[in-house]
Amino acid sequence: MFVKTVKVKKPCAALAGAVAILLCVIVVIAVIIGKAGKPTVYTLKTETQRQDFLKSMGWAVSEKYTECKVITIPEEFNDVYEEYNELQKKQGFDLEKYKGKTVEVYTYQVYNYSGHEDKDCMICNLMICDGVLIGGDVCCTELDGFIQGLKNSEVK
Repeated sequence: MFVKTVKVKKPCAALAGAVAILLCVIVVIAVIIGKAGKPTVYTLKTETQRQDFLKSMGWAVSEKYTECKVITIPEEFNDVYEEYNELQKKQGFDLEKYKGKTVEVYTYQVYNYSGHEDKDCMICNLMICDGVLIGGDVCCTELDGFIQGLKNSEVK
């Protein structure tokens, strides 16, 4: 067996240790930034996946969608689409990328919206393109209705 030893001066060893620690810190920061910069992708190809997603958002909904329609996202947004897309951006989506694309909109009856539990006016819409959630909302269909993002604000 052959053993070789190398004598390193203390300042060099300290410098090498500091460089190693610095490299480790840089790698950890890069990993954290890389994960934070990527949006969450929700694959919702099946009814079970859609139901599980809605449950994770805090909603009790109809066992099956009440309507599924196919729409085309307009090439040019009017004021209504611009405002709707602002809601989507707040949720981490952006419909700009889907201009001109055909998407499915699944609609569900919402049963646990605070203050509207016994009414048929609360619905949730999921916009899905190629099996991936690209946007959605929860809204009240009454005359003085409202619209909000997909997350139930009462769920932490």
